[in-house]
Order: sequence, then structure tokens, then C-alpha cells
Amino acid sequence: MKQQLLFDLDDTLIYCNRYFFEVIDQFADSLKTWFNGYSAVTDSAIRDKQMEFDLALIDKSGFKSEHFPRSFLNTYQHFCAITGRDSSKQEENFLWDIGISVYQHDTEPYPNMEQTLTQLASEGHELHLYTGGEPKIQQRKIDQMELGRFFESRIYIRQLKNYDALEGILQSGSFDRTQTWMIGNSIRTDVVPALTAGIHAIHMQAQEEWHYNIIPIDLEPKGAFLRLQQLLDIPHAIKQFVSR
Repeated sequence: MKQQLLFDLDDTLIYCNRYFFEVIDQFADSLKTWFNGYSAVTDSAIRDKQMEFDLALIDKSGFKSEHFPRSFLNTYQHFCAITGRDSSKQEENFLWDIGISVYQHDTEPYPNMEQTLTQLASEGHELHLYTGGEPKIQQRKIDQMELGRFFESRIYIRQLKNYDALEGILQSGSFDRTQTWMIGNSIRTDVVPALTAGIHAIHMQAQEEWHYNIIPIDLEPKGAFLRLQQLLDIPHAIKQFVSR
């Protein structure tokens, strides 16, 4: 039976988190060097404060590219304030540059991305792509992976990726909720909105997950709720559920 499959992009079809983690490592190492001798500026304190600023910015206005480097500057300025160390424009420029560099890497697919999408399309399923972020940045990734081959015009980019955004997509299209699936790594932006909207959900479990994506699930699924670890498992899992 034909199903309508909404795929997340970052850390579902392509790598994303690991580039952010690498840049955060570089950021933390820089601050530890600059604030050497200040007992309050520990590795864990740096990472916790950066995450706090980053999440606050996202909660306020969604996924914007400026939020990540801005969280670096806010963290740096916070530690300058509590230690009394003078800030430096040169250091601020350096932090902004490494923060924004996370959006400039080449796009790399998850293992078996193309094989999985090809199999699902050949089995007659309708593939949709639903991703959060700035349109220009997300479209560059989509173009680099040539994902238009699979999704055609069924691509939705939203700066705020939440229940309201998903519900808007479902209401604007011809979706049968009993045959619609959301497939993604984020419990916050993929799984919970899908379960709230009454569609099936597949949680693709990442090896390293961003803290923002992890929230409790306090909903009773109306349909399927599966947890998988690799893309190749998706076609069989859907087939098993549909054929029950």
C-alpha cells in the first residue's frame, strides 16, 4: 500500500551534528587557552554556557545561521564579564568565523541514503522532504545531494520546525494521516510533532545527539512509532507495519 513519507534532512539523510560538535571543541579549546588561570572557565562551564545561549536563541526565533556563532560571542563575553578579563575584537572575530564555518562544509550522506530512497520510491511510496533551517543553507545541501531526484517539488523548508509547521504542511497537501510517516532523528522537532498530529513516526537514533533534540515523549501513538538505527531498515519496517 502506498505510503506518504516525510523525511527529515539533517542527521537523518545527511551528517550535521558532528560538524557542530567539532567546531564546539575548537571553540572550547580557544576559550580555555585565553582564560587559562581563571578557575571559573572550565571545559564543562564553557560548553554548558554555550548550549544555554544557543538554545535560548533557537527558542526565540528558530533556526538561524547567526545563532551558532552568536552563542560563541555571548559565551565569550559572559566569561570576560565574570573574570574581569578584557575582551578583544580580534578574538571575537575569530570566534564568529569558526562558528559560521560550520555551514560551509561539503554535504555528506548517511550510509545507504540513496539506496534506501531508491527502494522506497520503487515500491511506490511518495517521498517528501521536510527540513528546518534557513532556506539558502538547506537548499544548498539538497542541491549538493541532488535530492530533487527523489522529492521533486515535495520539499518543505521551515525556519521554525515544530507541530504548527508540520500541521500546516499536512493541511495544505493531500495527506492521508493513516498512511503518512515522519522519519527523523529529533524527538523534539520530528517525533513529538508527528505523534501530536496523529501520523506514524520513525525515530532514527543518532550515535551522538544534540541536547536540544532530546525531550520526553508523553504521547500515546495513534499509529506506528518505531525506533531504527540505519536507513536500510526503513523499507522493511514500513512493509511489516502496513502488511499486518
